[in-house]
Amino acid sequence: MYRRLASVRSRQTRDQGKKLTGQHERARDPSSADADLLARLLERADRVLVKKLSNNDRDWSRYPNKHQAGVYIPHEQRDSDFFPALANKKRASADAMEIREVYFTTVWPQVDNEEKRSRLVHYTSKGQETHMTGLPKGAFAELLPASLLVIGRLSSDKTYRYECLTIDSGSDEALLVGELFNLAADFFVDIFEPAERKAEERDRILGFAEQIIKAWKKGAIAPFARDNAAMPSTVELAAEARRVFLNKYGLKKTDPFELNNPGDALREISRIIEWELFRNYQRRERAVDLVRLVLGDVPETVTASNVIRRLVDELPEIDALMLSASQQRKSRAGYSYEHHIESMLADGDIPFEKQVVIEARKRPDFILPSRAFIDAGTKRAKTGLILSAKTTLRERWKQVEREKGKRRLFLTTVDENIAGSSIEDMASFGVYLVIPESLRQSKETEYKGHTNVVSFKEFCNEIVRPNLGVWAAGV
Repeated sequence: MYRRLASVRSRQTRDQGKKLTGQHERARDPSSADADLLARLLERADRVLVKKLSNNDRDWSRYPNKHQAGVYIPHEQRDSDFFPALANKKRASADAMEIREVYFTTVWPQVDNEEKRSRLVHYTSKGQETHMTGLPKGAFAELLPASLLVIGRLSSDKTYRYECLTIDSGSDEALLVGELFNLAADFFVDIFEPAERKAEERDRILGFAEQIIKAWKKGAIAPFARDNAAMPSTVELAAEARRVFLNKYGLKKTDPFELNNPGDALREISRIIEWELFRNYQRRERAVDLVRLVLGDVPETVTASNVIRRLVDELPEIDALMLSASQQRKSRAGYSYEHHIESMLADGDIPFEKQVVIEARKRPDFILPSRAFIDAGTKRAKTGLILSAKTTLRERWKQVEREKGKRRLFLTTVDENIAGSSIEDMASFGVYLVIPESLRQSKETEYKGHTNVVSFKEFCNEIVRPNLGVWAAGV
């Protein structure tokens, strides 16, 4: 994990001075050592609070006169022993509702190591509502939706100090935090013990390592790797994830017209179930690869000096192997999402063509019902549409927009971190977003209030279903 954080930092240094290719530029230097800061924090903190920021958690730093000042802290985390204990504030009137509060020092390394006298305050007149205030605006003002706040608790002279980082949801660090703490797509907030998490990951790998060692001693590491540690193809892994989903809910197929929330189903299959399956396969694959790099395929007497020498000799390859884990996940994610969309369209008997080449070598993911239909030039042809699938968007939606021409274009994604300004840009180009139902009104996203955003259920029931008869009749 920490080697990969260092690799991320190396890439950031090489990119110093370049403009970000995402939807915005951070107020602070995009080449800042966020990866180094995160690695050091996770090494020193005994406990870490991770919270996915809501819009209100960010808006106070961007807009004047916002009602909420600071970050909302749920009462479960407030009343744990992570923060100092709250005490009643003295009120002028004896009849006034209690205000419970505590002040403590927070340090913000990303903002010139600024120290703040932060306050955790619970207004009992507002139920359980509790906020953490006294925070630097610069750490929050330019974050994308669904970014993370990471607070590490550090021991200091028999007390605790709190080191805080904001992790932009569009950054590599967000992916690394998600991997380290195994954050599911529907994660909101929790407190973790880094040492415990590392021990859990170590135990998962060591259980498989015993099998690897036996295979190596027998001189059978190569066939063992082939039979026990080979990563399935994207098609196979996607199919396995759908089987898990169907068994979990007692379903026979992923028919979008029968599912209550087909978009949420897509998100669960691709971002939760398949992600965990992928992690398990990847652990095995990486463990075997490391053994083969360090020990080779032929069993021999191994001494500590042999192992150390091989580790040093193979350090560049080991570093590349660890870094490739994240790259492998990214490269597979898009194909995986397409597989799930294809399966859902087929299960719903929705006619489509996949990856059909249209003019100028443009190749949209799906055409409903077919290229011949939408290019027929008839009145009926206008009911056809292009459906493009992107697990993450950033600026890639502009590539999809060029495929549109005069056709209707719908872009489906499970991405949470799309800024409202980008959604408005898409609307100006006639691009519609199709998202999971739970994200439609989510407090962590900026989808709400945009007329070019529909849920996957709305897309199927209000846009696709009314045209099935027309598509079946042909042009």
